Amino acid sequence: MAHWIKHPAELEERYRQRPDRIGLDTEFIRERTYWPQLALVQMAVGDEILLIDPLVPGMADALRPWLEDASILKIMHSASEDLVAFKCACGVLPRPLFDTQIGAALAGIGGGMGYQKLVAQVTGVVLPKGETRSDWMRRPLSDAQLEYAADDVEYLFALHDAIDARLRELGRRDWLQDDAQRLLASVENDEGERWPHLSMRAAQFLEPDAQRRLLRLLRWRDQQARHSDRPRSWILDNELATLLARTPPADYEALLRLFERFPKAPRKLAQAVWQALQTPLADEDQAPQALAATDGNKAALKRLQDAVARRSADLGLPDGLLASRRHLEALLEGGDWPAALGGWRREQLQTLLQPLLATAPASR
Repeated sequence: MAHWIKHPAELEERYRQRPDRIGLDTEFIRERTYWPQLALVQMAVGDEILLIDPLVPGMADALRPWLEDASILKIMHSASEDLVAFKCACGVLPRPLFDTQIGAALAGIGGGMGYQKLVAQVTGVVLPKGETRSDWMRRPLSDAQLEYAADDVEYLFALHDAIDARLRELGRRDWLQDDAQRLLASVENDEGERWPHLSMRAAQFLEPDAQRRLLRLLRWRDQQARHSDRPRSWILDNELATLLARTPPADYEALLRLFERFPKAPRKLAQAVWQALQTPLADEDQAPQALAATDGNKAALKRLQDAVARRSADLGLPDGLLASRRHLEALLEGGDWPAALGGWRREQLQTLLQPLLATAPASR
């Protein structure tokens, strides 16, 4: 049974009962902002489903004890963006965390499974997809919206019980805890991607000096987007950033003339863009280069991927869970072992991959 919670006191009263676990989900809006705007919180508590209105003054304060109480297990599905929404609205993250999407992958049920598909596979219940594109900031919410929102937490306990039992059989409960801690840490300590140019395919075709200029612009863009709470592409789109890095204007006036040719150019931020383009970063000489594929590094990457695929098959894990292509490319670039491949992944991979890495061609 679902209850609409519109007074903080109602949530505070239920917290006094201290359940040992809750199911959590959120609805948020992130179309015109950098940070997600929390619009609804769904909480399964025992046999009840609470639909909590975070737009009510004081509700974030009433939510905070639930989230930070370490005696209450928080069960969520594909929690990464919900965690950011909770961090922005409440200033804390839900701990301890059991993510059913991660758990299903580690249990060999399936990788990257959506909630509806996982519910159908585990419980046999087929859920409607209905309100995925709703305006969750409007009030009052429709009956259809409320029903859809309640469905998103109704089966979390059943998923948890089935997945946890399977993980226990496989001896992988610590793996899930490790991944959950890493996810929470990445949200809590998020200061932006250190080398954002590596995510842009166009960077592979830039000379080293141009890649450094692109890195400057992308770092500045991320800081500006966070500060102004606007999407990155609204600050400076990738096409213009790449052009500025490849062929930097001779002076500020040339930058202004270039901006006149681009309707989406950030004219009001022209001075800041110029400053970012001209100012070296303290660590840019340490930046790995985005490299176009060559026969040598393609072959080395393929050997790593094949080795990981064989190990994944032995463990009954879905493709990509043990190590993604991007993480393997980071290994080929050299340097420290990637944090994303730490913990149980490193235990499974380091001895396997080290001989292959030792014979790989130098990438820098």
